[in-house]
Amino acid sequence: MTTRNTDDVKTAYVTPAICDVAGLHQNLAHWNHRRLAPSAPTPNWEAELREEARMRWLEGVWIETLREEVAEQAAAAPSDVEGFVAWFEALKRDGPGQGDQLFDWLATTATLDDMKWFLTQEAAGEAGFDDLVALAQIKAPTTAKLELARNYWDEMGRGNEGGMHGPMLEKAVEALHLNPSIEGTVWPSLALANTLTAFATTRRYAWQAIGALGVVELTAPTRVSRVAYGLKRLQAPPVVRKYFELHAVLDVKHADDWIANVLRPLVSEDPSRARHLAEGALIRLNCGAKCFEAYRSHLWSAAPVQMAAE
Repeated sequence: MTTRNTDDVKTAYVTPAICDVAGLHQNLAHWNHRRLAPSAPTPNWEAELREEARMRWLEGVWIETLREEVAEQAAAAPSDVEGFVAWFEALKRDGPGQGDQLFDWLATTATLDDMKWFLTQEAAGEAGFDDLVALAQIKAPTTAKLELARNYWDEMGRGNEGGMHGPMLEKAVEALHLNPSIEGTVWPSLALANTLTAFATTRRYAWQAIGALGVVELTAPTRVSRVAYGLKRLQAPPVVRKYFELHAVLDVKHADDWIANVLRPLVSEDPSRARHLAEGALIRLNCGAKCFEAYRSHLWSAAPVQMAAE
């Protein structure tokens, strides 16, 4: 049997997609929707496995590219518990994308149409925090697993359908008559969702997933509070504001609990995890910063950024 070396495979599978980053993320987004949706056995399972092997290769090359981008910063993260926690908490102040002027603009200046476009992008790029947490907790050490379970239970509205976070966002989308789609979404938003999905569904990135989700809890309150303020200024109904107003408050506690009950015990048990947790956090923030840049480019100029379908 003839074998192919790694460089040959990389050239055959990866080069065209990475050159066309928008096309790569459109394809990954469609694939993620298919592979995560509940389904039934089909006669095409072998072809589906071959597609999965190819897509997971592309996904892996993308993630490894992102890891290379943050390698130096991640290596500099302290590996002792107190040092790592201080480093992680500082990301809220000076991490990539923090304090982006987009959010003050949304709060004070954006029109309703501007806000609708922004929320359409965000909804299309939503990976489903509840599912990501559920996937990330698989085989996690006990203390971390229990905190992830509590976080998931909050996402589930503590057993109350009306309090579930995912449907809460869906109701906001419906109330504003938005129509999010992969084809109408700027590629950095798709890339953000694809990256978080890759972390959560690939066990070799288990610590990156936990670092990424933790930094979402740490940094989200400031952003969503500005979005909530803008929606109130624009007289959006309560059903639209509820998701954002809830996360502006609840995620503050989630961040504290994540640091105390997930990050601290994980690093204490094995200091080598600090670098991987740091990678996940930095990659998530970098992806977010690229989203904010793309949003500003579209909203603040006459030349919108490239959409995934273009």
